[in-house]
Amino acid sequence: MQESNSDIKAMTPFKEHDEMTHPMKQFGIGTRLTQMGRNPDDQCGFVNGPIYRGSTVLYKSVEDLENRNARFHYGTHGTPTIENLESAWTELTGAAGTVLSPSGLGAVALALMTTLKSGDHLLMPDSVYRPTRSFCANFLAKFGVEVSYYDPMSAESIQKLFKSNTTTLFLELPGSQTFEIQDIPKLSSHAKHFGIKTIIDNTWATPLFFQAHSHGCDLSVEAGTKYLGGHSDLLLGLVSANQETWPMLRQMYDSIAMLPGPEDCFLALRGLRTMQLRVKESEQRGLEVAHWLQEQPEVMTVLHPAFSSCPGHEIWKRDFKGSTGLFSIILKPQFTKPALAAMLDQLSLFGMGFSWGGFESLLIPFDCQNYRTATTWSPGGLALRLQIGLEDMTDIKNDLREGFDRLVKVQSNLG
Repeated sequence: MQESNSDIKAMTPFKEHDEMTHPMKQFGIGTRLTQMGRNPDDQCGFVNGPIYRGSTVLYKSVEDLENRNARFHYGTHGTPTIENLESAWTELTGAAGTVLSPSGLGAVALALMTTLKSGDHLLMPDSVYRPTRSFCANFLAKFGVEVSYYDPMSAESIQKLFKSNTTTLFLELPGSQTFEIQDIPKLSSHAKHFGIKTIIDNTWATPLFFQAHSHGCDLSVEAGTKYLGGHSDLLLGLVSANQETWPMLRQMYDSIAMLPGPEDCFLALRGLRTMQLRVKESEQRGLEVAHWLQEQPEVMTVLHPAFSSCPGHEIWKRDFKGSTGLFSIILKPQFTKPALAAMLDQLSLFGMGFSWGGFESLLIPFDCQNYRTATTWSPGGLALRLQIGLEDMTDIKNDLREGFDRLVKVQSNLG
């Protein structure tokens, strides 16, 4: 049954009961991460909140039932477990409110459905996460949403792409696989001037290294699957909103009841406690391996936002507090795919998989040439994306060095 707007507002009070939200602001982020999203006084003294599983909420009277006099009135509109994570993420991002999704892509979809309707025009960066591009082509197009792709480094000329029906500007920081850093304050300012909503995928930096809302974004999407979860054992998405956009987001969320399972929320809350330590360690490891790779004779370019060779590096220095452990490299042009396969197929530590942010090192080859439409992907050599895990650094470097040796050997045999 479709709820009215008044029903939705009544069922989703914004965390007024959370007594920790304001007092915790006096502490540093490390302290806050250990405290937010839990309250032992409500948990019989236990440090962590329990997992609430459920659909049905019981009322004590007809009056309570009719007036929805309950903190939660049905499982699709939240549980204490879900609210703990929502509350914590809202505080971490500096948002007005947060909703959850069963996956990062689900969070992207939820954000887009919040700001778009049939007949609207959406601007999407050409470097965007490919499943997001697929969602635009396979879902939004069926509902009459026009999608145009733009050069992610075109902040100066973005206004030329705005149309009378443009309602949403999507941003991704950095570009998926190719790591372009967009000028978010400038792009957000242009969009706001024309009444256009901005959505950013901020998964790489996390709110620890980039505060999307303070840089002008209306909605910020995060794949909690990555650094929040941290252990490659859950799927989760989060969407946070500024004050103006929060009612729209919450209404859309309540309309489709796209919420994650309680166990995933519990694991995310557990990951939150160590997130800062893991992200900082990921940063240091990523930088060490990236610098080492820059010195390897087989590598032509390192695409890491902290490196001057990465598009938008100066913007990264201005706006970010750090970097994480995911980046790409471009091999020198003499190497071919058969030689690359010999390198990758026999790696001992690096797995080949389409994720990152966990404890394990990962590596995938990629090529954007066939699906980019607003820019030309022509790196001059084969491209690899690396996620640096928690293995011993010597072992990580040895695994890559042995792989490069195979690459060179097979390429030489191929002539």
